[in-house]
Amino acid sequence: MFTRNGLDWTKRFSIIAGAFDISGQAIIDGEVVVVHEGRTNFSELQAELAAGGQDRLVYYAFDLLWRDGDLRKLPQIERKQMLVDLMGENDVDMPVLYSEHLTGDGQEMFEHAAKLGWEGIISKRADAPYRSERTEAWLKIKTVQKGKFPVIGFVKDPTGVAALYLGKKEGKELVYMGKVGTGWSRTVSSRIRKQLDTVVSPKSKLTRQVKKPKATWVDPVFIADIEYRDITSEGLLRQSSFKGLSKKER
Repeated sequence: MFTRNGLDWTKRFSIIAGAFDISGQAIIDGEVVVVHEGRTNFSELQAELAAGGQDRLVYYAFDLLWRDGDLRKLPQIERKQMLVDLMGENDVDMPVLYSEHLTGDGQEMFEHAAKLGWEGIISKRADAPYRSERTEAWLKIKTVQKGKFPVIGFVKDPTGVAALYLGKKEGKELVYMGKVGTGWSRTVSSRIRKQLDTVVSPKSKLTRQVKKPKATWVDPVFIADIEYRDITSEGLLRQSSFKGLSKKER
């Protein structure tokens, strides 16, 4: 089991490696994931790897590069058929799964992925040979989630804000959702700072307090429009970007 950078992680993925009990030689391309609440979750994968665990790891096999000979010049759809045949003939089972594909309208697939909260889709040409580098025949298209989150604090910089701390109302509770530190110009940063300086609070309004030594807390009367990729298992926004600020109507 080798990583993309060529590191030998066979010991870390020994259970997955052991599932490939096949005759002959094969090189299989795939991805190790952790499935959490019905979809792959990168932060859960990081947590599992940090803990040295393997029980939750699943390997999605999506391409066959070598089977007693080089297959990389064959069309992808043929390589995938050979892969599913290989796995079936050798009873390769969990924690290894064959990565199914859909043929059809990519735009429609992307829209469904966004509605389901997936990180995105991979689009591949069915007739393409295998290439190690990214090409126009292999595209990763990420979805973007959008939301409105009350600003609960900020980190100062000399002329404006370096970051905003965000919250979310859950019933009567105000919970922490992480921070955002990109998406504004110097002018907008200065404008945000002037607005937030009018609602500074001596302490956080969160139901459960978080330790943020550099935080200047504010009353949650301003709402930030945020684009983000995902919400982590800890309930924090992932890859967030600021898009605008408005004042909550009283």
